[in-house]
Amino acid sequence: MENIVKEFRLGELFCGPGGLALGATTARIEDDDYKIIHQWANDYDQDTCSTYTRNICPNNAESVICGDVRKLDIEKLGDIDALAFGFPCNDFSVVGEQKGFDGVFGPLYTYGVKVLKKYQPLWFLAENVGGLKSANEGRAFKKILEDLKNAGYKIYPNLYKFEEYGVPQARHRVIIVGIREDFPYEFKIPSPVPYKDVDVSCKNAIENPPISKNAYNNELTKQSAQVVRRLSYIKPGQNAFTADLPEDLKLKVKGAKISQIYKRLNPEKPAYTVTGSGGGGTHMYHYSELRALTNRERARLQTFPDDYIFEGSKESVRKQIGMAVPAKGAKIIFEAILKTFAGIEYESVEPSIKE
Repeated sequence: MENIVKEFRLGELFCGPGGLALGATTARIEDDDYKIIHQWANDYDQDTCSTYTRNICPNNAESVICGDVRKLDIEKLGDIDALAFGFPCNDFSVVGEQKGFDGVFGPLYTYGVKVLKKYQPLWFLAENVGGLKSANEGRAFKKILEDLKNAGYKIYPNLYKFEEYGVPQARHRVIIVGIREDFPYEFKIPSPVPYKDVDVSCKNAIENPPISKNAYNNELTKQSAQVVRRLSYIKPGQNAFTADLPEDLKLKVKGAKISQIYKRLNPEKPAYTVTGSGGGGTHMYHYSELRALTNRERARLQTFPDDYIFEGSKESVRKQIGMAVPAKGAKIIFEAILKTFAGIEYESVEPSIKE
């Protein structure tokens, strides 16, 4: 069938601070007529919604609906041509108890399925953590894929390693692209080869160009004297358990030793995964200075431009940045979707997830 839509109106659930939206709305291909425009978005956190509104749709605040998705009136959202939803990963993450479907947040993806059934957009993009594949012995992933297919879509899941796509951070995410089954298009996984020469070291991301002294969201975190001393013994790339620490600075931890604790970045490598946490040594720590990263530095690792301003307290901003999808990584996938609909060939690879 002939595709008549070239400007895709995007709806978003669990929109976060706008990483996916920024990637979508800045996506451009050879045929300039194909683009993605914001239509509506939903998230439950007020600061997050304020950040999204300020940066993505400053003249259309009412299009961002702030509230719990479980109380959202799906009937009133409005027609869309595309849906993006990074459904909450709390119960599918490798870090944590992996409750999957038995957790409070497990079934939230079903609201994405409801929107797909109601509005039948031409395509969707769903995002979650790499641990999704193994939650509930793999049953959760199988069920999610089945539900998305049954909503009327051909689906193309893949584990994307964002550091292979020019993002200065080792962040691995399952992204499922779906195309409505009455369309003849077949999505292909964009190849990381065009990005193989990109400098993805965290040092390059943080230092080039230098962050301006009056940049937003760039306040320093105060470290106690003990933390500064501990960091002085931890070499770049080491953490509190792999460093040679004096007895009084060792952490008294029984059981699992999470590798992110007091971990300093290795300046020559991509950062480890940016998360929303910050207590107990889980801030990300600078490679050459004895301190935690600022939120602006963390935002750079998530490929947000310096003029992307996050609303809320320092702690709220840290969580927002940790939850986001790297905008540049998202943009590559959205551009591949646009090329698919425009009939433009692009370099692709076999999917890493076989159905």
